[in-house]
Amino acid sequence: MGKTKTIFTYIFLSVAAFVSIFPFLWMLVSSTNASVDVTKGRLLPGSFLGENFSKLMEQVDIMTALGNSAKVAITTTVLALLISSLAGYGFEVYRSRAKDVVFNILLLSMMIPFAALMVPLYRMFGSITNFVPAIGIDTLAAVVVPTFATAFLIFFFRQSSKMFPKDLLEAGRIDGLSELGLFFRVYVPTMKTTYAAAAIITFMSSWNNYLWPLIVLQTPENQTIPLLISNLGSSYSPDYGVIMTAIVISTLPTAIVFFVMQKHFVAGMVGSVK
Repeated sequence: MGKTKTIFTYIFLSVAAFVSIFPFLWMLVSSTNASVDVTKGRLLPGSFLGENFSKLMEQVDIMTALGNSAKVAITTTVLALLISSLAGYGFEVYRSRAKDVVFNILLLSMMIPFAALMVPLYRMFGSITNFVPAIGIDTLAAVVVPTFATAFLIFFFRQSSKMFPKDLLEAGRIDGLSELGLFFRVYVPTMKTTYAAAAIITFMSSWNNYLWPLIVLQTPENQTIPLLISNLGSSYSPDYGVIMTAIVISTLPTAIVFFVMQKHFVAGMVGSVK
């Protein structure tokens, strides 16, 4: 009975893995085929990868879009890790009744869908444009600012901080470390797995962000890679081979980030400290 259960478990996991990875494999195969073959659902590799890449480079400035996405994703990730971890650390280490009320309000804000915030955000950045154009409408900074600190990341760092050995903080205070010194020299190195998991989540979310950049970015020079791919697919007769090639290129940075940091990802998600 136990052996049969194990066999069925492996079969189920194998099917689930195939279903999960099939869209990625189909994307890779489609990038090597002509548009008509992609439309027909061809599942075998073709010989049009070079041609699709050449057409892509001729039709759009993909390097500029990749650069814009990289600036937004890297800046957002660095700021989000710093600000959200400071907030999560503070919420967990320094306890008070008022702080718990603020944290509960922060959690309630997670229930508000982003669609409900778009109009107020746009009006706010429209007003900012008149005073500080550098972070106003149609700037990459306007994409970064609303996302560099989120309630989810603050909650994530606070929950992970529950596993942090508080004795290390007391030992650091005895040694004369300041509160910022405790954070940067004791907390940050100890919580590296949590930072790795948060970095992957934030980078992927920022890299694939579509709705807010679509609203706030108005010139082709500032468009990110999701907007560029969307524009490729909105033509009267889209070339699906070119679109799939662009999607493959846009997927590479997130895949690299994940595989480089994957050994810390699972440990960070469960909140362990090593």
